[in-house]
Amino acid sequence: MREISTQTIVDAVKDTSIRANLELGDDVIQALESALEYEESNVGKDILQKLLENAKIARDERIPMCQDTGVAVLFVELGNEVSVKEGDLYQALEEGIRQGYKEGFLRKSVCHPFTRKNTGDNTPIIVHLDLVSGDKLKIWVVPKGGGSENMSRLFMLPPSAGWAGIKEKIVETVAEAGPNPCPPTIIGVGIGGNFEQSAILAKKSLLRSLGTPNPDTELAAMEQELLEEINKTGVGPQGLGGRVTSLAVHILMMSCHIASLPLAVNIQCHASRHLEVVL
Repeated sequence: MREISTQTIVDAVKDTSIRANLELGDDVIQALESALEYEESNVGKDILQKLLENAKIARDERIPMCQDTGVAVLFVELGNEVSVKEGDLYQALEEGIRQGYKEGFLRKSVCHPFTRKNTGDNTPIIVHLDLVSGDKLKIWVVPKGGGSENMSRLFMLPPSAGWAGIKEKIVETVAEAGPNPCPPTIIGVGIGGNFEQSAILAKKSLLRSLGTPNPDTELAAMEQELLEEINKTGVGPQGLGGRVTSLAVHILMMSCHIASLPLAVNIQCHASRHLEVVL
């Protein structure tokens, strides 16, 4: 049994939460550079260039790439040979976020649903925990902004809707979102499971690096088909028209009830923030 102290977890999450907000991933940078070559609109090209410049300034000057530093979503894989000592795992994760958002001067965006009173430290956090084999603790810190999250949708379709119905809903969701999620976007899709699981699948699909093919060849073909249809909408960078509305579509799928066809569409803005730490 391998022991990991809560202080180690706190320190790792603190550092990762700060870096995730300051450093746009190389995969996203490469996708934006490719989009710049593909985009035909002059306005679209200018926007994409500004996004790349913004990412460089954020990394070089150690400031957030976007003022909306999001709700802290954490995907956690806990190995069955790991023992968390000197405290509670959830409390350690939350303390790491609390310290990271304070020391990193990141905007606190969490508030009471009705009074709108801010909690002051960007907690509580949202944790999705998977128990896996092994002696490692793996944590993905995913700060998720409000603009793109507000445009996300979940549908409980009839099984007869099939692939055609799924495709229609996804493209419709992106088109209706327009400029609101700050395109170019990345579209996370969850198919199957049930009401809540489809949403988790959609968000989890966004952890995959851009440019990495889906290991399921059937889903890979679906992703490409969806991306082509989405980019035909003409929404374009920041919703001002163009060929690049989305940089990628990522799909995760699992079996579902015979009476259901759950579909979740989780839209991610161009500031695709997710950073992994392995302890």
